[in-house]
Amino acid sequence: MCGIVGYVGTQQAQGVVIEGLRRLEYRGYDSAGVALVADGAIASDKRAGKLANLEKAIIDAPLPASTTGIGHTRWATHGAPNDPNAHPHLGRTGRVALVHNGIIENFASLRAGLEAEGHDLLSETDTEVAAHLLEREVLAGRDLTEAMQAMCRALEGAFTLVAVDAEDPDRVVAARRNSPLVVGIGEGENFLGSDVAAFIEHTREAMELDQDQVVTITRDGVAVSGFDGTPAEGRRYHVDWDLTAAEKDGYDWFMRKEIFEQPRALADSLLGRRTPTGELQLDEMRLSDDELRDIDKMIIIAAGTSFYAGMVAKYAIEHWTRIPVEVELASEFRYRDPILTQSTLVVAISQSGETADTLQAIRHARVQRSKVLAICNTNGSTIPRESDGVIYTHAGPEIGVASTKGYLTQLIACYLLALYLAQVKGTRYGDEISQVIDQLEEMPGHVQTVLDRADQVYALAQEHVGTRSVLFLGRHAGYPVALEGALKLKEIAYLHAEGFAAGELKHGPIALIEDGLPVLCIVPPRGRDQLHDKMISGIQEVRARGARTICLAEEGDDSITPYADAMIRLPNVPVLLQPLVAVVPLQLFACEIATALGHDVDQPRNLAKSVTVE
Repeated sequence: MCGIVGYVGTQQAQGVVIEGLRRLEYRGYDSAGVALVADGAIASDKRAGKLANLEKAIIDAPLPASTTGIGHTRWATHGAPNDPNAHPHLGRTGRVALVHNGIIENFASLRAGLEAEGHDLLSETDTEVAAHLLEREVLAGRDLTEAMQAMCRALEGAFTLVAVDAEDPDRVVAARRNSPLVVGIGEGENFLGSDVAAFIEHTREAMELDQDQVVTITRDGVAVSGFDGTPAEGRRYHVDWDLTAAEKDGYDWFMRKEIFEQPRALADSLLGRRTPTGELQLDEMRLSDDELRDIDKMIIIAAGTSFYAGMVAKYAIEHWTRIPVEVELASEFRYRDPILTQSTLVVAISQSGETADTLQAIRHARVQRSKVLAICNTNGSTIPRESDGVIYTHAGPEIGVASTKGYLTQLIACYLLALYLAQVKGTRYGDEISQVIDQLEEMPGHVQTVLDRADQVYALAQEHVGTRSVLFLGRHAGYPVALEGALKLKEIAYLHAEGFAAGELKHGPIALIEDGLPVLCIVPPRGRDQLHDKMISGIQEVRARGARTICLAEEGDDSITPYADAMIRLPNVPVLLQPLVAVVPLQLFACEIATALGHDVDQPRNLAKSVTVE
């Protein structure tokens, strides 16, 4: 997510803040900005693009000397990545400056209220709404800490907010709800950052905050309170990592860090998706309900991991909406002369929004006058810009080449699209849709449960470091999970790995089974159209021929135990949602084997994060 830095001390704040932002560049961003408190006023500059653009602007038009400041690198959520939408944002009179990470769910109603009061908002962001609200509290006579507490009580969503007041030059105030923020404790100076990389060169003493807390830093100390003003305590700790490890939050790889970020990423991707009356809403959906009701066929186009997300989406969309769905490799789509009409909805899934094959495919679809919807993680990228609508996944930057949290949030977006279409077309009742959304909102906790058992998966991976081939089996929505698990091993461990639909074993692939071959089996939840029993039959077939079966099965499923050489337990979830939890052990398995083999997990050979050529 976004990079945030705050500083109060004796050094020049501009240098400290810019340096901190540079250390947060690994997080990815599309704009950068800084605000300083000097001579009773806010001095600020912000620029779209890389940090170098901001630095050049500051050289051309220097900011005044100051020992208090905040800075930000933005990963766009609300509004395109441009100068007006960049942070910091100022209040109505320019007295308060604020930066923000996260999503304020109720910003639309808050903005409407401000505009009714005569506020002129200059950007498309939810952040500027918070800046105006905060300044209103300050102008009402509250100090910056009290103002932050009062404002946060009115906000819904997940956010980190950091602010300064032109008339209170020795204080920086921040608030946290379900979004990262850490305090750096210095001598005669204190820091704020999205993570410890922002200040690790200045201090290794840090403080962790709980949810719904406000922190005030001055030169002389740090004070923590709840949103209700109740005094609280942060948890102090010493950072013994170097800078590289600090960027990775102590993990050895960005990929492993991103695997463990998945509960938060899932929660972020679900924020703001329900109206106050409980209906599903997709704010970025620019296609009208009438246009969606006319859809009689969908084609999902994607590449790599995104293609497997599309395969899962097919099961969900067809089940909930009864719309026929095709899933196509983007690189093959336009070369087979696909049948497209005005009633066809083409859904393009791309983490980067710049994938060349997918971009050319949607251009072909638009020429044929089909509607195009993008599912993407990168605000302002080409594919969303050239689509009729977009669902942003809000995963935040993904540094590791092998996608993890990007994949899970794409799945969430696909489920949301399926449910939205069901709502518009009336193929599911409102209470049925609400029930599934409730289940989706439980998924961050379920994924965390799987991650809490990571050591078991690591132990299994270590047992198979010497293997040269691994097979994956699945049925129904578990089949794309098997394909994704195999892809992860190929990408980062450079092992031969194949995913198969379990029912296809006897049609050829069973010839690959030999003594000791590891086969990871994604077992469907019980009670779904005999899927479970048929999967057991497939497991028996490979085990009888000497395979070592590693079974991923739900809690309490003891019927699978006699046929499993090793067992990985999954939370009890519906069959259509099982991919969200079943893929996580496969990510961990691949990451651990690649690490044990000595490979560069984050930058595997021959691969790039975004494929921008055909």
